[in-house]
Amino acid sequence: MHSPRSRERSPPRQEGRSDVSLADRHTPPDAPARGRPRSEAVERAIIEGVMRLLEEGVPLAELSIERIARTAGVGKATIYRRWSGKEELFVDVVRAAEPPDPPLPGTSMRDDLVVLLEQVRRRGLANRSSAILHSVQAQMKSSPKLWAAYHATVVAPRRRLGLEVLRRGQENGELRTDLDLELLNDIFVGPILLRAALHTDADLPDDLADRVVDTLLEGLRPVSSESRPPG
Repeated sequence: MHSPRSRERSPPRQEGRSDVSLADRHTPPDAPARGRPRSEAVERAIIEGVMRLLEEGVPLAELSIERIARTAGVGKATIYRRWSGKEELFVDVVRAAEPPDPPLPGTSMRDDLVVLLEQVRRRGLANRSSAILHSVQAQMKSSPKLWAAYHATVVAPRRRLGLEVLRRGQENGELRTDLDLELLNDIFVGPILLRAALHTDADLPDDLADRVVDTLLEGLRPVSSESRPPG
């Protein structure tokens, strides 16, 4: 299992910062300052401890730091050195269960979009095959605080990445400049999300990302001067 915290380090918390993912975090007064060197083995044991409890059917709402520490064989202080509370820990549990995000090839807007949508497809497959992931995702949506943390640290960055790819496409002449990129971002992701989340019996074939991207780009590329009608 990959360690999500080894892939991406959170920047030090700054006074007055109002990020949704940080606004509701409360580090206990006696918790050591974050940012110390972290042991991937310890973090993996803690995350696997949470997953073990979830496999046993323990709801997220009933998981306490004390119980997680006991299951993982560590002290509560060890957990608080790495996560400020349950919400932050649970977000990393979900990230550990999901397929890791690969780097974008950067060869073209089309290639980058295919990679991004392929990840949406793979996460959809993971949700279908992993009872833990499916259960946690459902429970997160019933907890506004936890869902806000997940959205701010996982969903929002992925959305920003999609917008960056589309902007580069406009700058490189691969995409028309008269398009609403926020809307377009939703249009690209929507078909696969619809199949993965709502029509759970729908196929998610290997070439779905390629087909979605190529179908949409047919009507979104700039019209060349040679193909424009005279007049």
